[in-house]
Amino acid sequence: MIRLEVHRRDEFLADLAQDVRTGLSTLPKELPPKYFYDERGSRLFEDITTLPEYYPSRAEQEILDRVGAEIVEAVEPEELVELGPGSARKTHALLGPMISGSHGSTYVPVDVSESAVREAAGRLAMTYRGLQIHGVVGDFEQDLERLRHNGRRRLVVFLGGTLGNLDRNQRRSFLGRMLRLLEPDDRLLIGTDLVKDEATLEAAYNDSAGVTAEFNRNVLRVINANLGGNLDPTSFDHVALYHEAEQRIEMRLRSREPQTARIDALDMDVNFERGEDILTEICCKFTREGLTREYATAGLEVVSWHTDAHSRFALSLTAPR
Repeated sequence: MIRLEVHRRDEFLADLAQDVRTGLSTLPKELPPKYFYDERGSRLFEDITTLPEYYPSRAEQEILDRVGAEIVEAVEPEELVELGPGSARKTHALLGPMISGSHGSTYVPVDVSESAVREAAGRLAMTYRGLQIHGVVGDFEQDLERLRHNGRRRLVVFLGGTLGNLDRNQRRSFLGRMLRLLEPDDRLLIGTDLVKDEATLEAAYNDSAGVTAEFNRNVLRVINANLGGNLDPTSFDHVALYHEAEQRIEMRLRSREPQTARIDALDMDVNFERGEDILTEICCKFTREGLTREYATAGLEVVSWHTDAHSRFALSLTAPR
């Protein structure tokens, strides 16, 4: 059974317009990374996860394959809620043990991309007989409160290192809101990329095939398609650099030349100097000690901690304190 609950369809254009107007009017310019993910952007990101340079997806999958069943046995969830599942290909490592162990049969994918939710729901429904899917098309930064508790014990998962796309204040707010949604027996499983050498980090966001560059530029195509813009993606270079002091990768689009772009829906002209950047995404990296402190500040405690064989990536299972 598949049920789809769509919250952001009507709000999407208004949100996009407001974020673009604000982000391209400020200095330095910036755009939220959630607008990468139209149908094309979602496909490009799936391609990124298979690239040889992009280790996070493989490392996280390695951990899930090894300890997914162990985590399910420890939590005994009746419902699996996944924030930002994308294709939900990693979900099998948790969903399979949950169903085979007769713990529960409900899966709730929450994603800003309606096409991603529909495709994942259809595929999983064909894979797991009796699975009940309640797909939610929404923004986890704005729609968390819509995930009403239904009395079942829940395992909420937030994979892919997406927590790192939030800055420290945003993470504090997100984790605090998550805590308010968790009942005492619920658990929150979070995947995070770990601090490591600069060369490995930068290579992961500067693949030789140029897929990440296309993914980065896709935000301009989303603006053009939805707001009547004439931003030229080919006139911006993809830049991704590691900033050690902040322990984060910053992805930017850098104007190759002085230019002016028009966005008709906003009645707005945007001027760019040569070499001027648009910050499109941050990807924070973590240590176990730092994450544990952030969880504690939010009222969560680490129940278990798991890394891949090379300690590149971590899964932390947390519980309300």
